Amino acid sequence: MNAELLRKAQTGDDSACEQAVRENSGLIWSIVKRYYGRGAEPDDLFQLGCLGFIKAVKGFDFSYGTAFSTYAVPKIAGEIRRFLRDDGAVKVGRAVREQAQSIYQAREGLRHELGREPVLSELAERTGFSVEEIARAEIATDTPESLQSENEDGLTLEGTLGTDAPEEQMVERIALREAVRSLPEKEQKTILLRYFKGLTQEQTARILGVSQVQISRLERKGLDHLRKIFSP
Repeated sequence: MNAELLRKAQTGDDSACEQAVRENSGLIWSIVKRYYGRGAEPDDLFQLGCLGFIKAVKGFDFSYGTAFSTYAVPKIAGEIRRFLRDDGAVKVGRAVREQAQSIYQAREGLRHELGREPVLSELAERTGFSVEEIARAEIATDTPESLQSENEDGLTLEGTLGTDAPEEQMVERIALREAVRSLPEKEQKTILLRYFKGLTQEQTARILGVSQVQISRLERKGLDHLRKIFSP
């Protein structure tokens, strides 16, 4: 994507945003096609993909050192998955979904009041939930299926596991969701928080109530287990 066009779009130039969407419609459709047959119309999925694309435009940082398309793909897919999840494609208990919705609303309110992302202790105080309950609800209502999603350190499962296969082929071949669920509980939580929630090792350690050194060890063990599953 043209850097000058991207910068204009980031400043709120509507015409630049529209042009960026037109020029990248092929990329958006390529992601949309992965979600055909899940109960939503293709045009609706495309609109969701466009929304994810615009969010990627707004959030992209040129200092990342990565191509914009690399950053945009998980944003586009994430917006579609979020819709499919909330529309009932992924079944989660009603109580957990209501809890997650309360957490989401509290997070948005605090973000507006504080002008920054709230920390877990602030969310816990606002919602009355424990840090562990917040993590459990957000993990349960998340959809861990993207190998390309980056964590806080810019790492992805795709890159860490050393595969260059397309995401959809890899998901179909090894059932990533089930692979993660097969991990021992602490390793599973560590991988989910680090790679699907994008938390740092320090944040993950606080949630799980262990040291950062233990998180590093759990993460390494979890990835070793996944590599064995991913090995041909």
